[in-house]
Amino acid sequence: MLKQAPMQVVRGFLMGAADIVPGVSGGTIALVLGIYTHLIDTVRDGAAVLGAAVKGDFSGVVEKFKAVDWAFLLPLLLGIGVAIIALSHTIERLLEDYPVRMAAAFFGLVVGSIVVTAQRLKLDPARAVTLVVVAVVAFFVLGLRSGPVSDPALWYVFIAGAIAICAMILPGISGSFLLLMLGLYDTILGAVSDRDLALIVVFGLGAVLGLAGFSTFLHWALHNYHQLVLAGLTGLMLGSLRVLWPWPNGTETNEMTMPSGDVWVPILLAIIGGVAVVAMSMLAGEEHHDEELDAESEARTAAR
Repeated sequence: MLKQAPMQVVRGFLMGAADIVPGVSGGTIALVLGIYTHLIDTVRDGAAVLGAAVKGDFSGVVEKFKAVDWAFLLPLLLGIGVAIIALSHTIERLLEDYPVRMAAAFFGLVVGSIVVTAQRLKLDPARAVTLVVVAVVAFFVLGLRSGPVSDPALWYVFIAGAIAICAMILPGISGSFLLLMLGLYDTILGAVSDRDLALIVVFGLGAVLGLAGFSTFLHWALHNYHQLVLAGLTGLMLGSLRVLWPWPNGTETNEMTMPSGDVWVPILLAIIGGVAVVAMSMLAGEEHHDEELDAESEARTAAR
């Protein structure tokens, strides 16, 4: 497992870089890299440790702590943390200086992710309806946007952390975009850049508790309705393309207009992004694990 640690740090770095950008999810990167299900399972095991601690079951804490795949999780978290600290200011500047080109590159990444996920789908009427409904709902919900909240209360920052972290592990929904909708994107990004420990700690506590609760549900859903969840995740990614449509001004607006002005370079960046994602998936793939989960969920459905 130690031999895999450097690559795991790289995976985490890519996830962290994605989570900084409104409209792009680290969960999408995890799905493409073939580690999504393992990630959710591992986070759920970590949540069990927290649950045992809250109940005062200290012997259970030790037992559940040993069950967590730390060799998988710690390098991933290290990569995510390094990316957020190192890139938050740079990506913020790039989004300001090259909004159309940056949005186009991310648009291509998500389109590539949709292609990769769709290849694992075995559509039936229920899954097709789920995909379409989720895509339409996500398209309209992600059209909502809130203005920035100045000097937010700590309780609001805590709740925002719990909400945003759930989106960060869902392909297609960006935690950064939800922070934008809640009016806290600039505040949290600024807190990271300025090393504002008070805001970072409160936001982090909310994220830990939110992740603990949501990962348990997602773990159950993946192992009982794997194909249905994949259909929903594909719909989420389709709906999220609204946020990343490059014209007229990248992720800074929800408007969608015909390409104009700076066109050919953004299109080229989108194509490069999409091809890169498909290539990464071909190298990393998780098809064999998907087949195991499909068999498991189908067996449980038949037993009901």
